[in-house]
Order: sequence, then structure tokens, then C-alpha cells
Amino acid sequence: MGNATRRTFLVGSAAALAASGICRAAERRPRIAALCTIYHKYSHSQHIVDRVLDGYGWEGAHHRPAMDVVSLYVDQVGDNDLSRERVSRHPETRQYPTIADALTCGGSELAVDGVLLIAEHGNYPFNEKGQQLYPRYEFFKQVVDVYRRTGKTAPLFNDKHLSWNWDHAKEMVETAEQMKFGFMAGSSLPVAWRHPSIDLPLGAELDEVVAMWGGGIDGGDIHVIEAMQSIVERRKGGETGVKSIRAIRGEDFFRAIEAGSWESGGCDAELLHACYCRSHQLNPGRATYSHVLPTAHDLRRLAPKSYAYRIEYRDGLRATVVQLQGAPKQEGAGIVGDCNLAARVKGGELFSLMFYLPYYSMRNFFSPLVHHIESLFLTGKPPYPIQRTLLTTGMTAAGVESHFQQGRTVETPHLAIPYQPPRESTFWRS
Repeated sequence: MGNATRRTFLVGSAAALAASGICRAAERRPRIAALCTIYHKYSHSQHIVDRVLDGYGWEGAHHRPAMDVVSLYVDQVGDNDLSRERVSRHPETRQYPTIADALTCGGSELAVDGVLLIAEHGNYPFNEKGQQLYPRYEFFKQVVDVYRRTGKTAPLFNDKHLSWNWDHAKEMVETAEQMKFGFMAGSSLPVAWRHPSIDLPLGAELDEVVAMWGGGIDGGDIHVIEAMQSIVERRKGGETGVKSIRAIRGEDFFRAIEAGSWESGGCDAELLHACYCRSHQLNPGRATYSHVLPTAHDLRRLAPKSYAYRIEYRDGLRATVVQLQGAPKQEGAGIVGDCNLAARVKGGELFSLMFYLPYYSMRNFFSPLVHHIESLFLTGKPPYPIQRTLLTTGMTAAGVESHFQQGRTVETPHLAIPYQPPRESTFWRS
């Protein structure tokens, strides 16, 4: 985004802010409440809230958001907590003992113009399906209770998927629609840098897609599934939803990878190879001075815990999400360390890219996400539809359920979720 474009964006955002009445007083900056499960180094809370508090690099300069975090709630404060230091350094920020107090700043009325809900990381139980029960839904319900009691609302950003539970996720979206407040959610991957810096042409016709990463069940799944969805939603006709999902692992996974085609129970081998070739962190499994793709033997040796999801969309698109996982504590385990995608466009042409997550210790890929969160709080409108995250939340939950049912295909009539993507791409291109 150039300087002229940025000036246009800021002027437009300010005008929309004034028109929408989000800011209660024209002479002050929007006031933000941050609701976090935990706040330590490299947690999602640190990466998001720190950027709102102290700014971040954007377009070659240090950008400070035109808003203030005035209240902070942290559910679990451990020895490595950073929230107390942040509050001591920012006199405009106060820490509160409850979510309701954070939203009202200790009073009786809603006293903030935007809400960050970051329920990722922390000491929370797992269920029998392997899902960690982060309290996103429970936090959301407490926020809505304050909205209803005060008769006022504010835009809300929910980090990552909406919930581990489909019914909770659906209720969250329906509530936001009924109460008419801006609601945005999702992963940082769809808006991160890409190599190459391209997007699927709007209206392209797709036959098949393969997405690849090395994440884990549920929490890792949502990242690659949502990254893939941010591409395929641009296909001809827009999104219509998902028909079924099947998880495959163990020997079934390796047989599927070796099959070489969707019709044979696997995926298009050329798409799989294109994903490998986009990776900057490919481990071919043996010493080599040239680029060598991992063999089936390499996969079995280095990524024995791998699994995949075979996804059938309602309009006929076929997708495979491949999660290449090594055994725990296995030295050198894994095949790829980044997220890659390849698709076959009708007519045979290949489209492929890597979702680039640079400078891992800095986590700069959170900067474009915070940029879009700023837009939500300034305009009251999400820059991309909440239906994307509702769909990917449901896809993730269905995939986990298929794992739990030993690879049975899970039919998903509840995921008939139609929506249109934004016409303009929202990934980081500067």
C-alpha cells in the first residue's frame, strides 16, 4: 500500500468511524478491551496486544495504531506473565479481575469501542478427541452478557477458530448477526505474505487442491484449512460449502499418498510435488546437494505420525489437507516447516504458493492481522466475511470427529455455508 493509498484508507476509515458512531466522543481515540487466556512471550496475546499497545513495522515505518488498550483481562497469570509489565508501562491501561469489569472499566456501562478476544495458550483441559478446550465461547458469552445488559455493543475480534465445538461457533455468529455488531475471526495465515505474491484470479475454475503443513490436530488444522479456504473461496461462483470430510492416518495415509490421484484414494501427485517445491524448509530425508523430493520411504521414516483430510465441497471441488508430522522428540523429524498450497485450474494449469511466515522469533506475520483488526475497530466492519471462519471451524471440527471415528467419512450438511469473498485480496503485499 503506497502513501497515497494509505492516506485514502485512513481518511475513509475515519469517515466511516464518525458515521458509524463507534467512537463515543470525536475528540478521543477508540478504547479497546483485551481479553486473554494468558499473556507471555510468543503467545498470541503478546503478538496481538503488544502491536496495539506499542505499534509494529508497516510499509517501511513504525506504525502506531490510532487506538488505546484501556483495559486488560488475563485468565491465567503465571511466572512468565507479561501483562503486569505492560500495564505498568502504559498508564492508559488498567488490568481488571473479570471480563465484565474490563468491558465497563469497572463501571456499569460499556466503556470500550472494540474487543480483542484472544483465548489461545494456557493450561486448559483436553477432551477425548484431542481438542484443547480453550474458552473462546465462554469469553464471548460474557461479552454478550454485558452488551445485552448495557444495550450497547462494540466490534469484536476472535483469534483463530471460533470454538472447538460447532454448535458454539454457530451460536456466536448468529448472535453477532442478531445484535448487529462487527465480528471478525481467524488465523494469521490467510493475510500473511505469500511467495510468490499472488492470489487466485477471482472467478477461476478449480478441479483439485492440495494444502500441506506440519501442524497438529485441531489447533494446527485450523491454520492450514483457513489458509486454503482464503484461496479456494475465490473460485467461480464463490463459496457454497462442504459436503463431507474424511481423516486418514497410519497405513491408510501412506497408501493414499502413494496412490497418486484422488480417484485412487489419494491426491494428485503433481499437486503434492508442487507443494514440496514451494517449501523453503523442505527436508528430503537424506544428504543431498540438489533439490530432491522426499520419497514414500522418507515420509514413513521422518513423518510417521502424518495424517490428511479428504474434503469434498458441495460444488465438486476436491481438496486434500496433508499434515506431515514426525514422531515426538524424534531428531530431525518432519518434512516441511511451512504452509504450502497447489491447485489445478480447469484446463490443467497449476497454481501454487507458500504462505510465508518470516522471522519466526519476531512473528511479523501477525502485523497484517493486526492491520485488519484496526480496520474492524475503525469502521465497525470486518474486512473479510465471518462465514469463512465459521466454515473452517466446522471443517476442523468435522475432521477431528472423523479421526475420533477411526477415519469414517463425516457428512457435513450443516456446512452448506454460502458466501462471497472480498473482491480485493487481503494478504500482505508490501
